Amino acid sequence: MKVWATGAYSFSDELGGFRITSASGIGTKEDPLIIKEELNTATPVTLTIRATKPIEPFGKAGQVANGVMYMRIDVLNNSALPWVEFQFELQEILDQPSVFGDGLSFDQRNKTPDNIWSSNFADFDRRFEPYDQLLFKNGKVDPLKTATFDFLVTDYTPRWTFYIVQDPRIPTG
Repeated sequence: MKVWATGAYSFSDELGGFRITSASGIGTKEDPLIIKEELNTATPVTLTIRATKPIEPFGKAGQVANGVMYMRIDVLNNSALPWVEFQFELQEILDQPSVFGDGLSFDQRNKTPDNIWSSNFADFDRRFEPYDQLLFKNGKVDPLKTATFDFLVTDYTPRWTFYIVQDPRIPTG
């Protein structure tokens, strides 16, 4: 396990099942936080994110944890199974769904987001209350191939630690 620090945050694979191979960026639209990972499983894994600089909502990205994080996650499918969907879920408290009052979401206030994209999936659905989930669908990631996911995480009541559960979905039946 290694902790990767970039911008005002650190990223850790401490909860297992995957490995971070690099982290860069400050979290702006022009310079997103880019996390590169290898998933060795087709079961959910959890990325731990911690603020490493003072929390200051709407402060300057990179200098403070400001609650606005443009993110790109590059995921290598190092499992032996193809993924036919891929879901991200935000959690402020580990293993508990995010609720509206925690302020953490995939840009929930924006009803027509233009910053959600994937190299391998044509469509996405966002689900709010009692979860904050982002499901990419209509595509696939073959074993030993990489998929890129872009999205915006907003946290209007920033906390020192939060989590992103990543759930690759395999074909059923």
